[in-house]
Amino acid sequence: MTVVSRRIAIAAAIVTLAIASFLAAAPASALTVTPYTPAALAAAQASGKPFLIDFFATWCTTCRAQERVIEGLIEQNPAYGKIPVIRVDWDEHERGELVRSMAIPRRSTLVIMQGETELGRLVAETGKDAIAALLDLAL
Repeated sequence: MTVVSRRIAIAAAIVTLAIASFLAAAPASALTVTPYTPAALAAAQASGKPFLIDFFATWCTTCRAQERVIEGLIEQNPAYGKIPVIRVDWDEHERGELVRSMAIPRRSTLVIMQGETELGRLVAETGKDAIAALLDLAL
């Protein structure tokens, strides 16, 4: 191995280790969601514990802003991270029975439930204090 090829190999190894350590140190999303299915909703209702239903679209900037706020709140108060979240794909369920029965007006609607009882809801709200107040209903 020549001096140049040895230096290239060492540089490649250093870059690989740097990338690996960066990826290992990168924080994972604090928000854990369960995709909506009727069975997932029934299980959350049967648990008797409060849970969040998140009517979400991947292309929705308001939905993404809400997600960032919730993740930030979880970093400040890990108890928020223990609230079960059921994410309803708006593109798939916009005209579905759940949206109709709950009178959900649009994507970016957050609803705290306990059993079949709605405890609170926000529509297109991205304010940290408002979202924290909603999540507090589940604590």
